[in-house]
Amino acid sequence: QVQLVESGGGLVQAGGSMRLSCTASGRAFSSYSMGWFRQAPGKDREVVATISAGGGNINYADSVKGRFTISRDNAKNTVYLQMNSLKPEDTAVYYCAADLSGLPFRKEHNYDYWGQGTQVTVSS
Repeated sequence: QVQLVESGGGLVQAGGSMRLSCTASGRAFSSYSMGWFRQAPGKDREVVATISAGGGNINYADSVKGRFTISRDNAKNTVYLQMNSLKPEDTAVYYCAADLSGLPFRKEHNYDYWGQGTQVTVSS
């Protein structure tokens, strides 16, 4: 069982920045692929960014490329999402998730464990 705890959400003005963190329990974090996903009101959950176990393979949704950066610190069992130039359309609940396979670029349904989510609200 892997527990994921997100933090860092809140309210920010458009154009601002925010960093989300997700800390995992257990000793095998460095073998997991990690992902950030989000779900806006009335919309399906969508992928934001994913990072492979070693950090060498990273993928972003087109809507966040050039503005968001995913990274991980395996020594701290933590994955980050740095969000810059935030837009009102980035408003959503953000979830981190762990894929125990460690493989890169896998789809949402392959992720095995999910955090509880953290609200990000961008005001215009």
